[in-house]
Amino acid sequence: MRRLLLINPNTSTAVSARLHSHAQAVAGPQVQVHTATARLGAPYIACEASYAVAGYAVLDAWALALAQHGAFDAVLIACFGDPGLMALKACSPVPVTGLAEAAFVQAAHHGPFAIVTGGARWKPMLERLAHSLGYAQQLAGIHTVAPSGAELARDPVAAQGLLRQACAQGAAEFEARSVILGGAGLVGMAAALQAGLAVPLIDSVSAGVQHALTLPAPQPAPSGRFDLAWQGLGPELAALGLP
Repeated sequence: MRRLLLINPNTSTAVSARLHSHAQAVAGPQVQVHTATARLGAPYIACEASYAVAGYAVLDAWALALAQHGAFDAVLIACFGDPGLMALKACSPVPVTGLAEAAFVQAAHHGPFAIVTGGARWKPMLERLAHSLGYAQQLAGIHTVAPSGAELARDPVAAQGLLRQACAQGAAEFEARSVILGGAGLVGMAAALQAGLAVPLIDSVSAGVQHALTLPAPQPAPSGRFDLAWQGLGPELAALGLP
């Protein structure tokens, strides 16, 4: 049986539970999903500072999961923003992706795409990420709604009305061929919102699981060592190979 490590970079165990349930359903019975929750940082990532801390929290959660549960076949960073993505790719001997990277890959097959997500501060952060991952030209635009992903998740009935309007507006305004519904807190909502939308609506968590399980092993495989005299790291991260 294949094993997928899903890392929630925020400290919310409620979000982790929803992510785990959805990811396991998408992965199917031949894949065991193990979900790790960040043990430091913010309960929901919504700004540059919480995003920066989440990058370290991802590495820490990865190292802890390896120490406690052994090797995995792939790793998914379950935040639509992919904190720590490049660092973990450089350290991990198995494929690593994030919700945003995976959703960009899936959406780009349809042509120019739009993003709908919660929290205005995410717009420049996602624009920067799309540029760094090579999707700046395919990203037609980003439509943010005022509530954060965490606030939307707390009232899913109200969230669906707001997000349905935002998805339709984003598709029309940006002439997008698909729309990504981005955010760990919005997991599972895309299916209910697809009806009535003229273009495909991509669930970033579903896209993340599917992409993680189809990626080939990185070549050449990295050693996983941190060849610097780090200080103050968590013991599991330090044990991966400090001099």
